[in-house]
Amino acid sequence: MTELPIKNDGRPLRRGWTTGACATAATKAAYQALVAGAFPDPVEIVLPKGERPRFALAREDRGEDWCEAAIVKDAGDDPDVTHGALVSVRVTALPAGSGIRFKAGKGVGEVTLPGLPIGVGEPAINPVPRRMMRQVVAEIATEAGAGGDVEIEISIADGAALALKTANPRLGIMGGLSVLGTTGIVRPFSCAAWIASIHRGVDVARAASARHLAGCTGSTSQDAVRALYGLPEIAMLDMGDFAGGVIKYLRQHPVDRLTIGGGPGKMVKLAQGLLDLHSRRGSVDFDWLARVLEEAGAPGGLVASTRAANTAKQVFDTAAREGVPLGCEVAARALQTVRATLREAPVLVDVVVVDRDGVIIGRADE
Repeated sequence: MTELPIKNDGRPLRRGWTTGACATAATKAAYQALVAGAFPDPVEIVLPKGERPRFALAREDRGEDWCEAAIVKDAGDDPDVTHGALVSVRVTALPAGSGIRFKAGKGVGEVTLPGLPIGVGEPAINPVPRRMMRQVVAEIATEAGAGGDVEIEISIADGAALALKTANPRLGIMGGLSVLGTTGIVRPFSCAAWIASIHRGVDVARAASARHLAGCTGSTSQDAVRALYGLPEIAMLDMGDFAGGVIKYLRQHPVDRLTIGGGPGKMVKLAQGLLDLHSRRGSVDFDWLARVLEEAGAPGGLVASTRAANTAKQVFDTAAREGVPLGCEVAARALQTVRATLREAPVLVDVVVVDRDGVIIGRADE
């Protein structure tokens, strides 16, 4: 079993539950009340890998042909924008033979672009949560001798506002959040959700026939790269620290061209061969950077000061004053890392290094 990361005080970080798991638990409680008259509280569900979490109900309500249950999402110690959000599910009886229908309530988005695992016009409820909800309805229907024909409407309080802090608008998921989760578990500071978002971004862009994509580490580099090439919003991938998440996926799902953009520190790490650019995974190697400067013919004083430097910015600023094109040297080596990771994939690559003011200070291409 994979160990959880550790807090500064030595305690393991607490895992949490996905929106899909919360919606499944709320569905089970609401449908149980609809067919049996009482809301189970807490309500237990079985996750895809066999875990059996129990969820306390935050609210319950009922009408003539519907019941509704709500659960407060607990994302554990993960910095999830939906932590603390109220996930509500209303289950409404449908005529016999109708099957199960999913509906986006307030705060849940709808898919407007192709390329996602859910079709255009559908509520943004991903396949695994849908399957989990279908299973709990089928189990209860079998036990109660009911037909299992229901509409499942999911709402997330303040979901429209929260969605603006996610990749949903760029992916064409409009009006709210997605109901996500493949395991039902949120693992603290896991890169899995971010990388999955990158992959969906590539899928949507390819489905829209975008042939030049850009993965950038932050908004400053993203704005600079987008302006440089006039790329549409759909072509921009919020790469963050996960360069490997972009490059490896494009190795299997190529496009004509890929631009990687980022600040000096992140691009130095990529140039060193790192694919996860977070500080937890690795730091700038100033001895390596000094060797790069030495190979570029930089003055001996600059090479020596680089070995004793504290930040990449300090080195780049000094190199700029000395007239040494360090940005281009770093971009060229970062390009080598990207090319090696792409292997033989038919993707043309370029790398753009952008300073904190949005000025391009280095470029390299094939």
